[in-house]
Amino acid sequence: MYQNRRSTYAGFILVFVAIKVVLNLFAISHFGFQRDELLHLALGDHLAWGYKEVPPFIAVIAKLSSTLFGDSIFATRVFCTLFAGLIVWFTGLLTVEFGGRKFGIALACLGIILAPAFVGSEYLLQPVIFDQFWWVLTVYLIVKYINSSSVKYLYFIGIAVGLGLLTKYTMGFFALALVIGLLFTKQRRLLFNKHVLGAILIALVLFIPNVIWQFQHHLPVITHMSTLRKTQLDYIKPSDFISQQVMVNGSFILLWLTGFFFLIFSFKLRKYQFLAFAYITIFLFLMEMSGKSYYIFGAYPMLFAAGGFGFERWIKNNKYQLRTLTFVVLIIPSLPIFPMLLPILPLKQTLSFFEFNRKYNSVLDFIVTWEDHQKHPTTQDYGDMLGWDEMTKKVADVYNTLTPDQQKHTIIWADNYGEAGAIHHFGKLYNLPDVYSLDSSFTLWTPPSLSPDYIIYIDDDDNVTKRLAPYMQSYKKIGEVDNPLAREKGTAIYLLTKPDAMFAYIYQHERAKKLLE
Repeated sequence: MYQNRRSTYAGFILVFVAIKVVLNLFAISHFGFQRDELLHLALGDHLAWGYKEVPPFIAVIAKLSSTLFGDSIFATRVFCTLFAGLIVWFTGLLTVEFGGRKFGIALACLGIILAPAFVGSEYLLQPVIFDQFWWVLTVYLIVKYINSSSVKYLYFIGIAVGLGLLTKYTMGFFALALVIGLLFTKQRRLLFNKHVLGAILIALVLFIPNVIWQFQHHLPVITHMSTLRKTQLDYIKPSDFISQQVMVNGSFILLWLTGFFFLIFSFKLRKYQFLAFAYITIFLFLMEMSGKSYYIFGAYPMLFAAGGFGFERWIKNNKYQLRTLTFVVLIIPSLPIFPMLLPILPLKQTLSFFEFNRKYNSVLDFIVTWEDHQKHPTTQDYGDMLGWDEMTKKVADVYNTLTPDQQKHTIIWADNYGEAGAIHHFGKLYNLPDVYSLDSSFTLWTPPSLSPDYIIYIDDDDNVTKRLAPYMQSYKKIGEVDNPLAREKGTAIYLLTKPDAMFAYIYQHERAKKLLE
């Protein structure tokens, strides 16, 4: 009976997987590489068990993408599209495990396809999409174990948690939240199964190489989180986090709230009540820690699945008009912002879409408000995809003004990881030497000392005139990024000549300090 019921809707779920994949395919070649993607591609060229910002999984994905498919934008985002489809797949399967049928499955899967949180986070080469996958897979495996009592699922959970920890450290907090949720319910007996120890051992074996790397490199994750808190997280108030969770799924808040309350109060879902307590736990933890809104996105698929089941219980098969109205209420509000979150349209049409909304739908102004609290023509993510090729070409133009002998004594220096990632990636087209930077993980790949005659310096701040000029024989601004839509607009390119011994000393001092952070 169990097996028959569980295998009924695979074909139906695949329809929604296909929709998700096709929508991503329309989008993944538009605009350009996003800032973080350029960093992750660079990580893929320097495989290790850890990095200053993230665990190693994203670097492995980047390396596989470039090796198997090439270095185009499309190739870079192939695995993201695949995992986006898998998230829909397991959300659908989880709905079935809860007892949902076609109507419930359709609602849950549409949540992943259309809710703003998932539209905007599931096409870029970033850890967030893979983090979401491990969360939903872990929940599915726990529910599968509860429904079948097959211990193999406990060991699969160990693998999922271990790989999740190698993807993003938030997996550890979610795993702890699940344990706390289990302790609050009758399902706590699951924790006392001897095979749970085996699952924990598997997770630790997978994760321990990254732990060793962290200690070998002076625990950069702590410094990274401390810096993140000072520069970004401290500005996030608990009220901000709450309001963001209300907004990030748009109209699909009706779906996940229904799922949340069904998990708590429904007799039919009493076996899975621990998931609601897990959500409360991770919500409160991230709110207290001033977490970014997307840190918790991976918890919503289980609520969508429960919400799909809940709506199906409320609206019976013969109430076609109510079911149709439910689809309309959930879907229609999501459509106006869809191209603002997923670049399914070319740039020109996308800009027209933004302009239309600016004039006639000002309620969406928050989408184009960047970290500088100013309104811009596009979203910050879109702004982070533009200007990189222009910047690299201008760097190459400066490099090519030098004689071959001068080029041998020239280095390229980037002030931030986005600029460094762009030069690292696009510089191959112009036969540029690899770039140096003391930002982010690029610090790990810098030499102990520098003694160049020429430095091509990419500066998004005012470092040259305020800090470096006294240590140079001369300096000259050659150009800057002109793209008005780029977040890097105004980033300057300088040619510095004959740095003195004090510059070499300052470099060694700052590099040593960065390596200890």
